[in-house]
Amino acid sequence: MSTPEQTIDEGPKLIVRNAQLTDIASIRTLCKQVYADTPPYSEAQLRGHLLKFPDGQFVAVYEDRVVGYCATFRISEKLAFEPHDWWQITGGGFASRHDSHGDWLYGMEVFVDPNMRGHRIGQRLYNERKALCTRLGLKGIVFGGRLPGLARRWKKVGSAQAYVNMVKEKKIIDRTLTFQLRNGFEVLGVLPGYLPPDRESMGYASHLIWRNPKYHRLEEGARQQRGRISESVRVSLVQYQQRRLSSFKEFGHQVEYFVDVVADYKSDFVVFPELFTLQLLSIENQQIPASEAIETLTGYTEPLKELLSDLAMKYNINIIGGSHPTHDENGNVLNICYVCLRDGSVHGQAKIHPTPNERYWWNIEGGDSSHTIMTDCGPIGVMICYDIEFPELSRHLVDQGAQLLFVPFCTDERQSYMRVRYCAQARAVENQCFVAMAGNVGNLPNVDNMDIQYAQSCILTPCDFPFARDGIAADTTPNVEMVAFADLRIEDLNTARRTGTVQNLKDRRFDLYSVNWTRHHL
Repeated sequence: MSTPEQTIDEGPKLIVRNAQLTDIASIRTLCKQVYADTPPYSEAQLRGHLLKFPDGQFVAVYEDRVVGYCATFRISEKLAFEPHDWWQITGGGFASRHDSHGDWLYGMEVFVDPNMRGHRIGQRLYNERKALCTRLGLKGIVFGGRLPGLARRWKKVGSAQAYVNMVKEKKIIDRTLTFQLRNGFEVLGVLPGYLPPDRESMGYASHLIWRNPKYHRLEEGARQQRGRISESVRVSLVQYQQRRLSSFKEFGHQVEYFVDVVADYKSDFVVFPELFTLQLLSIENQQIPASEAIETLTGYTEPLKELLSDLAMKYNINIIGGSHPTHDENGNVLNICYVCLRDGSVHGQAKIHPTPNERYWWNIEGGDSSHTIMTDCGPIGVMICYDIEFPELSRHLVDQGAQLLFVPFCTDERQSYMRVRYCAQARAVENQCFVAMAGNVGNLPNVDNMDIQYAQSCILTPCDFPFARDGIAADTTPNVEMVAFADLRIEDLNTARRTGTVQNLKDRRFDLYSVNWTRHHL
């Protein structure tokens, strides 16, 4: 006698969900497949999408494989409705024009695995956009849509506007525009030069909108609540004195003392200076040639990471661990800042631009990547000392979503310090972000290139009405070991970026210039 087969519950094979940072590699692979003739979105661009507006990015996943991607951001009505091209409106593909108080949702991108046609994945992604728009209480969706049938019909229609009119009148079918019209989108007009590499569309796009039918039924109070919740982040700096040590254990006690102090003040971040671990060389109590000294110091990399990670979890604080010489997989020495978060994770950011002295005395090489690091207080960036003097680097981090930039530094005299300080203030102004810098003080005999130190650590802000008068949230007494604190309101940055006296991020000329990271296609 046969028995009926047991019913097995299976999970859904095709789902649409919010994209995550772990999806980036899969999204890039799909992008290469869909847009074979153009470079795919870089890792940095996709991080920018996800970190600026995580609710607005979606992936379609079929049997654990990403088969569709949809990117959106919020934007003001003025920018959305005026003539524009894709490069300008998206901020060079980083979604840099995202406005957390924007009234419209801008459809930046949708692409689908061509092998999955017939599964209505594009329809599902469009539906997610509409649901998000309704949930946020926005006026609607706006974007530039491709016209893939335009080039082959150009001789017949004579202009992009005539082509769009014929599609609207159902005299011809365009596989993209016809689909969008069926989905309730209206044509505002035609955008010439929207995406020049799109040969099928001859660079043109249809300017499309979808109006949220529930917008007028929402209570005004509910709409006013849809922006990001105000939050305050407490940042602390350790202006650290270099001193002789007898052991790594003594160094650990010194670091823990400061972490304990700032944790008592409920700090979210504590910042240590660049190369504050060089005092470990005093353990030997003898003059060591510069190149040998750095090689000796690399032996402390793993103990340092373990120390900082343990302290971050023990004291529930995110530690920006200054910097420390470290061997990479090729045997080169990099100057790396270890960021140890209170969840136990450890991240590393190499100094991109070693100074001439670092290259000459210590044979330190520059890193080749710069990424934001996601923390429980939002995305941050790290720029080590000399890096802050290169404005392209901070712009690259801010394009990826960073609102806080941390600058561990090490300078020997006042002129060197002022270069770092003035550039840090400039970065705060031009990127409308916070910049926190921490340096060493004191002298360290018998260590070449670290004989004397000069520092006045500080936390800098943009210069506008929501912030401190001089753009300084907190600073220290020069050349004295001490700690400084500041409470930073992220909402103040959003306000300045949106409605400030000047709006540097919004007013950038994306039609004239951009920052493109070329190494390793990041």
